Amino acid sequence: MDYKKLAEEILIKIGGEENISGLTHCATRLRFNLKDEGKAQTEALKKVNGVMGVISKGGQYQVVIGSDVASVYKPLTEMCEHTAEDESGSGKDKKDDRKIVARMVDTLSGIFTPILPAITAAGMIKAILALLTAFSLVDKTGTTYQTLNFMADAAFYFLPILLANSAAKKFKCNPYLAMMLGGMLLHPDFINMVAASKESGEAIRIFLLPITNAGYSSSVLPIILIVWFMSYVEPIADRISPKPVKFFTKPLITAIVTGIVGLVVIGPIGTIISNLIASGVHSLNNYCSWLVPALVGAFTPLLVMTGTHYGLIPIGINNRMTMGYDTLIYPGMLGSNVAQGGAALAVAFKSKKSEIKQLASSAGITAVCGITEPALYGINIRFKTPLYASMIGGGVGGFLMGILNVKNYSGGSPGFLTLPSYLGGDTLTSFYFACAGAAVSVVIAFIISYVLYKDPQDEDGKMSAKDQLKDSSNTKTVFVAAPLTGEAVSLETVNDPTFAEGILGKGIAIQPSEGRVVSPVNGTIATIFETGHAMGLVSEDGAEILIHVGLDTVNLKGKHFHVKMKSGDTVKVGDCILEFDLEAIKAEGYDVITPVIISNHFNYSSVDAAAEGHVKTGEPLLRLH
Repeated sequence: MDYKKLAEEILIKIGGEENISGLTHCATRLRFNLKDEGKAQTEALKKVNGVMGVISKGGQYQVVIGSDVASVYKPLTEMCEHTAEDESGSGKDKKDDRKIVARMVDTLSGIFTPILPAITAAGMIKAILALLTAFSLVDKTGTTYQTLNFMADAAFYFLPILLANSAAKKFKCNPYLAMMLGGMLLHPDFINMVAASKESGEAIRIFLLPITNAGYSSSVLPIILIVWFMSYVEPIADRISPKPVKFFTKPLITAIVTGIVGLVVIGPIGTIISNLIASGVHSLNNYCSWLVPALVGAFTPLLVMTGTHYGLIPIGINNRMTMGYDTLIYPGMLGSNVAQGGAALAVAFKSKKSEIKQLASSAGITAVCGITEPALYGINIRFKTPLYASMIGGGVGGFLMGILNVKNYSGGSPGFLTLPSYLGGDTLTSFYFACAGAAVSVVIAFIISYVLYKDPQDEDGKMSAKDQLKDSSNTKTVFVAAPLTGEAVSLETVNDPTFAEGILGKGIAIQPSEGRVVSPVNGTIATIFETGHAMGLVSEDGAEILIHVGLDTVNLKGKHFHVKMKSGDTVKVGDCILEFDLEAIKAEGYDVITPVIISNHFNYSSVDAAAEGHVKTGEPLLRLH
């Protein structure tokens, strides 16, 4: 797949670069902060080949790509002037009208998403180490064990520094000062002072202010709250610092004020909150240990659909950091993830359609390994009954693991590959029960999905062959006119696999002889890229047409293009939308062949060429049945 073309198509349909205020990505999805979500063409974006789904939730506009998300993210950021988050702070004073829950979810997601690779790597190293120890392949007293152990512990121990960096980007303040604050909490001298204070009973003081004897290694909440406070101190330091010495005084004021307040007030408050959460977990385990894992197991697919599942991850991490294990979040997510895989694999076994079988099998395997979006969006939501099956299987598995008090010791992406993360403590009980709970989830989801699933032609109630034959005389043919004058050629001749292989849709290409693009249909302009090189239209009959002038012409950034209309304009066949300097674009070294694509070709039984050779604007070009 041409990821650059996919990124370009996504950029067009979210309203262009000027509509993006922030962009990052997680394991499977692009996460945009859009200035105006009304400019995004959500339904058209869902139909783009390579996009598994689109969700707008918690202040983020999320485009689900799958495991190839990083390959799309890179060219996308190259097309935009900013990369991850807009660190200029220009958007900081903009009023946020979202509800508090939406803001919290967006904040937590933005803070934890960037550090997940480090946490996942550390969890997997821990899981491998636990496995090696369980099979007596390494000795706990040996240097091999000790080396792997500190390699894994590094991400957990220095978690405040990792969180400081991502929190600073989310709160739009200096990430290096934030990491310095994280370093203050973990400095060996401070740790020694805390130990000595506990032993002697004499409080640590700074300017007569007492510092609580708290340890912050592996902590979560204290540093997030401290960086949040810093985001308010830094602008004040900027305003009160004299311009000639601002380079020195601004970081000095920020670091010393935030550092002292963090050690004396905010850090202890964060520690208290973390301990309260841990106490709540203990209470749940004592009185109702099955409830939360069962709910997480059943409803995680719905949380993933909205992107709010990232709000649970900090709870699981905090549990492991404060108690040494998590019994609420990760066991439930384990049941949910493998159940989604089981439901998708049932579809692969039962479906008679090769396309569905291939997608379901690959998505199912990926899901049982811990990445569920391909199964969720490609199969389970699409056919609905596998989704219901996965929720039932995940809920039962979560309930079972909750009853058995299964403990997760090192995290990772919940799935079969991270089952060794349940190795810990003095026994193998949690590991055995986690394996049993995962197996139950997969089996139940597989059986229910297999029983309920029907291939689309049965499920959608399509007409029989006899009825289709009888109705064929009433089938309406839709014509799409030529938007340019030139030579009509097959898409296969286009020197770009995204178009040539029909990844973006079916259609035809024109080698233009004039630099003028007109509307090929009566309808509306859904979008037109400000650079003028591409546009999307929707006809009155519902056909979605993509016109892409030249190959890689997005790199011209509008040079030689003159846009005559705007998004939302109503057009008739022949209305001029765009003029471009054909020869100048050729002189720049660009191929000017122009694909004309029917994006929603799947709504038609066939998309055929209605012309060959030379065509003029307004003449029939494509025939849709």
